[in-house]
Amino acid sequence: MTDPLRGAISTPHSKRRYTRRVFATIADRYDLVTVLLSFNRDRAWKRRFVARANVRPGEVALDLACGTGDLTFPLAHEGARVVGLDITPHMIELARAKTGPRVSFLVGDMMALPFADATFALVTTGYGIRNVPDISGALREIHRVLAPGGRFLSLDFDRPENAVIRAAYLAWLTTVGSALGWVLHRDPDTYRYIPETIRTYPGAAGVVALLRSAGFEAASHERVFGGFMAMHRAVKGA
Repeated sequence: MTDPLRGAISTPHSKRRYTRRVFATIADRYDLVTVLLSFNRDRAWKRRFVARANVRPGEVALDLACGTGDLTFPLAHEGARVVGLDITPHMIELARAKTGPRVSFLVGDMMALPFADATFALVTTGYGIRNVPDISGALREIHRVLAPGGRFLSLDFDRPENAVIRAAYLAWLTTVGSALGWVLHRDPDTYRYIPETIRTYPGAAGVVALLRSAGFEAASHERVFGGFMAMHRAVKGA
């Protein structure tokens, strides 16, 4: 029997619809869940991520799938002027409620960014690339809005290459995600989308190849949390 959740994210169209519904549901619990699923390491990873971004004071940055602003505000604290974009209106409401200098937020789709070519010196995303309907299409959009020499950074779950480790990892995420979904939303499938998206994710090396296909230079990834997470960095050619 086909898993209904697996079927719901099996095509770009159905994945877009499902992802929008899920994130609308989890918005109020999003910050809590990222802490729980990362064993409280999420904040440390994001500090490391912001340090890797090498923010230059006054430059204009775009934080995609910004959620409630966990990366947006630290990037602004480093001196950038940051636009946070998320497809979920309630996420943007929560982010705006935090307020802060040099930040603005809007609802938008990272598959069709509402910005002119070469607008940003820096584009970032935390847990965003894995969730888009079409990774290649999203990377092309990011490349388009980056100025020549601009940097792109992404933090996300990874897909372990070793089949045994991958199976154990997905089983753990499924068990924990189902429990959290039941406790927080009375729906065990709510967070099970995470391991299901990892099953079809190309993995860190695969994303590097997609970055290069999208036109990026110096694309690379860094293992995080023993390879269960990954941080990507790429540069648009001058």
